[in-house]
Amino acid sequence: MMQPVYLTIGIVSVALGVIGIVVPLLPTVPFMILAAFCFAKANPVWEKRLLDHPRFGPHIVAWRERGAISKRGKIMALVALAASAVIGLVALDSWHAYMPLAVALISGTWIATRPS
Repeated sequence: MMQPVYLTIGIVSVALGVIGIVVPLLPTVPFMILAAFCFAKANPVWEKRLLDHPRFGPHIVAWRERGAISKRGKIMALVALAASAVIGLVALDSWHAYMPLAVALISGTWIATRPS
């Protein structure tokens, strides 16, 4: 019953991940991790293809086994979060200016504490 939903989410995640390869601030690997999760429930053959992929497979396996994020991935994520916080502080007014900073601090702390 849920299989078509998982399949759809997996396909959309792969599409967004592929777009993320060329769009600088759109992450690729998190979408591939989500796709692998969805394909595990809907299409194990497609899950295996993602796990065997030379570029994405090691990241997916590292996340599944240890909750690990690569050092490069952490740096890129933290730089993007810092940039969005600075842009928010400069471009927004009132208390809204602090929302991107709060999100960056909370999510950045979580990302920084994941194993590499």
